[in-house]
Amino acid sequence: MAHVYVLLNQKGGVGKSTLAVNLAAVTAEVAGGSGSPDDPSNVAAVSIDPQGSAVWWGSRVEQLPFHVVQAHEDLDGLHRLKELPGIDHVFVDTPGWIDMAPEDDMHDPLGVGPAADALRAVLDCADHVVIPITPEPLSFDPTVRTIRKVVTPRSLRYTVVLNAWDPRDGEAERDETLEFMRRNQWSCARTVIRRYKVHSRASLNGQVVTEYASSGTTLRAREDFYKLALELRVS
Repeated sequence: MAHVYVLLNQKGGVGKSTLAVNLAAVTAEVAGGSGSPDDPSNVAAVSIDPQGSAVWWGSRVEQLPFHVVQAHEDLDGLHRLKELPGIDHVFVDTPGWIDMAPEDDMHDPLGVGPAADALRAVLDCADHVVIPITPEPLSFDPTVRTIRKVVTPRSLRYTVVLNAWDPRDGEAERDETLEFMRRNQWSCARTVIRRYKVHSRASLNGQVVTEYASSGTTLRAREDFYKLALELRVS
């Protein structure tokens, strides 16, 4: 039975696709096959984002070390994510923006429509929700709403990850965000994913994080994802 990770945040632009693709790549390198016909991967990235960023990215990689599929319209398949044949690890990339119901409508906060149905299906299968937050105040309230309205009512295991912190900006914004996370008493990752140009160019270049050069900045960029993947598996 597969272990299902769902990348989730109401706010767009916090790096859900990047995390889903690169966590799948790292997990495949450590715990899965190479993706070749003789050594099939046991890792899958599933996109329910109609924009299909993860699938587009995967299509550009010469030898993708994991399976990738667009499935936002396949509700039956989404309900059976844990039963995918030959798959032990699933990383689900969710839409860049979740249109939640109004604050006073707590009965069905995900609203109605195909996107909401797909999200409910993957959350019903989720073993672990990974919630990226960026070091900017505009991401704070959407993260609070995501946890309070979607994750907590379902009693889902979750980890909040500080993503896309640029070391060149200094430590103040990073520390402010970490303090905000601590004040909310969330379950938080110790690993901070730093923002590097190599990450933003990877999809265009047809690379995943495991294919970065093993030197300098790229080595540090790779290290963040290996550390986060290990932390999620042992937490």
